[in-house]
Amino acid sequence: MTKFNLAAIAAIALLVGAPAPLAARQTTAPTAASQEASKRLLPLEGGQNFRDLGGYRTTDGRMVKWGTIFRSGTMTKLSDADFRYLADKGLKTVVDLRSTSERKKEPVAWPLPGSPQVHQKDYEIDYSMMAALAKPGLTGAEARAVMATFYREVPKTFADQYKLIFAELLGGDAPLAFNCSAGKDRTGVAAALVLSVLGVPRETVIADYLLSNETFKPVESEADKNDPQMLFFARLPADVRQALMGVDRSYIEAAFATIDSWPGGAETYYLEQLGLDAKAIATLRDKLLVRAPA
Repeated sequence: MTKFNLAAIAAIALLVGAPAPLAARQTTAPTAASQEASKRLLPLEGGQNFRDLGGYRTTDGRMVKWGTIFRSGTMTKLSDADFRYLADKGLKTVVDLRSTSERKKEPVAWPLPGSPQVHQKDYEIDYSMMAALAKPGLTGAEARAVMATFYREVPKTFADQYKLIFAELLGGDAPLAFNCSAGKDRTGVAAALVLSVLGVPRETVIADYLLSNETFKPVESEADKNDPQMLFFARLPADVRQALMGVDRSYIEAAFATIDSWPGGAETYYLEQLGLDAKAIATLRDKLLVRAPA
């Protein structure tokens, strides 16, 4: 496997984000997970993995407000109708977690007036940590291990981006949406952090993360059919493709392991990496939670 193919696989695993037609998203009898995903997935024509984080109950008897915090993949395919829908939702702020190159390649043309404030930080992704993908005959289990290794670094690598989300929420700039390209990896850890800080139980947080297996639906475009990177990816074993394109409990648990093992524990991680002390966390909870129905 060449270096070109390593970069291609890494990029596809983390960055691809073309949305499937809504009619194609449900092809089997609905499961509990698919029903939950349907409840949260916004009805957007060009949305990718665009979900509401509301309704999750916390350990103190409250729940996350609906229509206040959203997680998403790329927004480059949003239609005029989608922009109007989000404006009607009162979307005030977007934190774009994509790299500088990703944003330049696929900018989002928010209409004026009334567009949300968009915040981002410049950086480039270092794919060297995924060098193990270059192994000939890579298996699905090995690909999952590579992804878990990547996830162990995410809470540190993208801490500045995640800190920006919390700063905007603390500033009262919600409704807020945060996104990367696929809306499952960088965004998945961001959502896990937001829900955890708000006091949502760990198992519920993981369940939300795993919903990306229901809601992230990449499709092949006409241009992809002749793209060497996509052609190479299509020839990988199905279990390897699933490991790279889907999400797995072991991935998010690897991210949590980094947070939980931080010197001083998760609370110290929140303080040192996200700028959140106990007072800030209490403020966030007062802003973003409501009393849960009996």
